[in-house]
Amino acid sequence: MIVSGRVQGVFFRDTCRQNALECRVSGWVRNLPDGNVEAVFEGDEDRVAQMVDWAHQGPPAADVEKVEVRDEEPERLSGFEVRPTPRM
Repeated sequence: MIVSGRVQGVFFRDTCRQNALECRVSGWVRNLPDGNVEAVFEGDEDRVAQMVDWAHQGPPAADVEKVEVRDEEPERLSGFEVRPTPRM
């Protein structure tokens, strides 16, 4: 998923990681160079849906304007990590 708005510099990635670990969802989250945040969630469908719902709000300091969700083939991930911003 891609999350747009004021989502960088507001602890979005760290809060996302904490929530994913609590929900027992695998995946990753990272800042994008364009100011958006990208995240991948894998696991139980209800738990993934819970994380997607959370992303529509984000942490208290965030101002989420848009969330784009797309289904992809599972990467068979284990754990949840904050990844570095990709280089352009």
